[in-house]
Amino acid sequence: MSALPSSSEPVLNRPTLPDRAFAAFLFDMDGTLLSSIACAERVWARWAGRHGVDVASFLPTIHGKRAVDTVRQLGLPGIDAAAEAALIQAEEMIDVEGIEQIAGVAAFVGALPAGRWAVVTSAPRELALRRIAAAGLPVPPLIIAAEDVVHGKPAPDCFLHAASRLGVSARDCLVFEDAPAGIAAAEAAGASVLVIAATHAHPMDTRHPVVGDYAAFVPTVDADGALRLTPLAA
Repeated sequence: MSALPSSSEPVLNRPTLPDRAFAAFLFDMDGTLLSSIACAERVWARWAGRHGVDVASFLPTIHGKRAVDTVRQLGLPGIDAAAEAALIQAEEMIDVEGIEQIAGVAAFVGALPAGRWAVVTSAPRELALRRIAAAGLPVPPLIIAAEDVVHGKPAPDCFLHAASRLGVSARDCLVFEDAPAGIAAAEAAGASVLVIAATHAHPMDTRHPVVGDYAAFVPTVDADGALRLTPLAA
């Protein structure tokens, strides 16, 4: 599976890369490790059309949150949010056409120690594994998925749980995110944030450092096992 092409814009602002050591790296999946926007929006557009929801205004709201929360927040009368989310997941398991890696991500996660990173996604575990495989990425050593928490993003539960499973504090973690709900969750958990903008059509208004993809920096491991980001020479 080919990666999304590296951005031609000078998105990486080298001085703003987090200049500190971290105990672990926590990655959102969709839009951060891989792009499944095309297939996700196809499925959600069909669902919205069946329920009389305005597709154009609705699609921008689906990213970064659990399907059950997205459905529930619409407040549609007579709708069982859990049942609808299950139907949506079933369609998403079938439609994986066009899923691609974010540029540089395979080499980046391949250089990380196995016990020092996790994927923290709003997708159910089965769907996460399906999309990771479709992107041609290795199975992560730890996945925190939709069913692992009571409260999904923007609640901090998923990142707190991931940090706990890795035996570290969330405040010592760097979260790689792309969506407002996930960024808010990471902030609430007390983690540092690096925004991945590979799938963004427009610049994001954020106080956090932003990079286009993973092509311009690498992870390095200190003598004590702490993780850092090191820019590649221009």
